[in-house]
Amino acid sequence: MEFGMLHLFENPIGKTEGQVIKEQMELMMAAESLGFDSTWPAEHHFSEYGFCASPQLTLAALATKTKRIKLGTGVVVLPFHHPIRVAEDFAFLDHLSDGRVILGLGRGYQPGEYRGFGVDQERSREIFQEGVSIIRQAWTQDRVNFQGKHYRVDDIEVRPHPYQKPTPPMYCAVLSPDSFAAAGESGMNLMMSAAFGLSAENAKKGIVAYKEGRRRVGLDPEGGRIACLFMCYPGDTTEKAHKDFKDPVEWYYRTSAKYVAPKGDAVKGYEMYKKSQSFAQEAQFEQLVDTNVMICGDVDHCVEKLVGLTKVYGFDELLVWTRLGGMETKNVLRAMELLSDRVMPGVRKALGQ
Repeated sequence: MEFGMLHLFENPIGKTEGQVIKEQMELMMAAESLGFDSTWPAEHHFSEYGFCASPQLTLAALATKTKRIKLGTGVVVLPFHHPIRVAEDFAFLDHLSDGRVILGLGRGYQPGEYRGFGVDQERSREIFQEGVSIIRQAWTQDRVNFQGKHYRVDDIEVRPHPYQKPTPPMYCAVLSPDSFAAAGESGMNLMMSAAFGLSAENAKKGIVAYKEGRRRVGLDPEGGRIACLFMCYPGDTTEKAHKDFKDPVEWYYRTSAKYVAPKGDAVKGYEMYKKSQSFAQEAQFEQLVDTNVMICGDVDHCVEKLVGLTKVYGFDELLVWTRLGGMETKNVLRAMELLSDRVMPGVRKALGQ
């Protein structure tokens, strides 16, 4: 079991943008010394929901201050970028970090971001699929030739090629049910999210579809890795954990309700949208405590819950979302220490690892 951390770079009222950036960078650097396997900044634009507009820029800064931790993206919203530029940036970062890059890609789910970039969200799936094909060509072939509906690339040489051969690990983020099969057919690893409302039942069905997708294109159905994101906050006591996490979690759901996609392919099966809408009216932290969306309590509770969820959801990488809603850095660092010293070893021991 590998453990990574997601970072949203959200910007609640009361903190300057500079404070948010410095705090997030401090936490990502601390993750290495605390033994986390990976760190994953998320791309967002145009709102307080998150303003890490360039994960590659963030990770380039982190690469120069760390030696071991893997540098993931959770995620790059591919339809907002020309895939040749994505290939160049992350190949360069892979060399800069001596082969620590993990490229997480997704289609995004916020209409306001699509409007801001002038991209038709209804075409995001086909734009995404073409972009993935171009990145793979750029990373594995001497010259790129591609003629698609959205991109045309005529016999160009793209440099550098990545440090990792044939490519860095690539993950496809999924929200809608049909995205699981498409992720399998793409040959990428799978990144799903209980934090966005994915039930264990739908995760199991989705993983079956993912493996069948891999099988259809001639890949080993058991070959892909599966990562899952959970809100996770351990405390010295359950009471302390709930006290620390309550306001940030409620801030997140009140905020997300304003920006998530209200209709269309991007949110088929996106159960958390409806929950977010209800929380926008009257956020209820207590409603989440006993669900699979969030793990929050003392160390023993968090270990027991994560072990159970690992078995039920069927993932082999855990991404924890611990810093929410502008939480105080000292509280996040304490939670990270508990994760490092007690939760992560406890989960691995219970799983026989």
